[in-house]
Amino acid sequence: MKHTVVGVDIAKHVFQLYWVDIDTGEIFNKKLSRDKFLEHFANRSPCLIGMEACGGAQHWARELIKQGHEVRIIPAQKVRPFVIGNKNDAADARGIWHAVQQPGMRFVSVKTEDAQATLALHRMREQLVTMRTMQINALRGLLSEYGEVMAIKRAGLRKGIAQALQRLSERLPAMLIDTLREQWARIGMLDAEIATIEQRLQAWFAQSQACQTIAAIRGIGLLSATAVVATMGDPKAFKSGREFAAWLGLVPRQKGTGGRVQLLGISKRGDVYVRTMLIHAARAAYRHLKEDTGWAVDLRKRRPPNVAIVAMANKMARTIWALLAHDRQYDVNHVSRPPCEVVAA
Repeated sequence: MKHTVVGVDIAKHVFQLYWVDIDTGEIFNKKLSRDKFLEHFANRSPCLIGMEACGGAQHWARELIKQGHEVRIIPAQKVRPFVIGNKNDAADARGIWHAVQQPGMRFVSVKTEDAQATLALHRMREQLVTMRTMQINALRGLLSEYGEVMAIKRAGLRKGIAQALQRLSERLPAMLIDTLREQWARIGMLDAEIATIEQRLQAWFAQSQACQTIAAIRGIGLLSATAVVATMGDPKAFKSGREFAAWLGLVPRQKGTGGRVQLLGISKRGDVYVRTMLIHAARAAYRHLKEDTGWAVDLRKRRPPNVAIVAMANKMARTIWALLAHDRQYDVNHVSRPPCEVVAA
């Protein structure tokens, strides 16, 4: 049975729907309020619903799936080429309707609430780390204005901050010294908040068999394992490990014409955070390469460090997909072989 395709443009309070009746060919362009949205689809036969990846898309996708509909979430940059004319809700809904039917379109996986909660913890941790870095750099800059230059890294700042403030207190106003001490205490509070989030991620890690499976890969730790598993969703949504690596932007961009193809740097498409986590994991593994690690050692001899690290991240992504898609345990000595060709009798 062929389902009706519906393009949905999501907003905070107003939802725009676009679809074509498969029997009559009549075009519908309908606006609904937030409280009428699910009610509209509850009274319809199963549809293929396309929506743009934006705030609330995951929530609405889960609710629509409960009603028996098929939902596909499309990255915003993939929808834009199909929006014709001026940008408005009706044009966006029509563009989504066109985009969801394109062959070869890569969709965002619909995540469970547990997986989305894990990613929310990652986002909040990342924000706190950014704030901590800003506070540390600001404190270093302020101290350097008065001749106190701290050693590099947080350990150097932690070691020398007390003596620096003591020296400065002899010649600067007390109100400034107190404020600098408060800023240093604020950095400690951010450290505590980050540690608390990591403890919560550790609890989720302990309950996830998928996380523990891929953590056996050299370089993969708590943060990278939980981020990859929560972002990937169903590994069988990808045809191969290479497709998963391409989805993360860890494969070369291509530029070519007339049959001549030039390979460039990595595409950097997909989830920036997960790609960053895998590259950090590969960098950690790169620093501890041993002579018995085969191709990675050879690669280090032939290519610059960053090129080798990204290549290792690419292989990590493929290995992760293979372990989760085929429900296997990691074997460091495993040799990948192509499927045997069936020879016709």
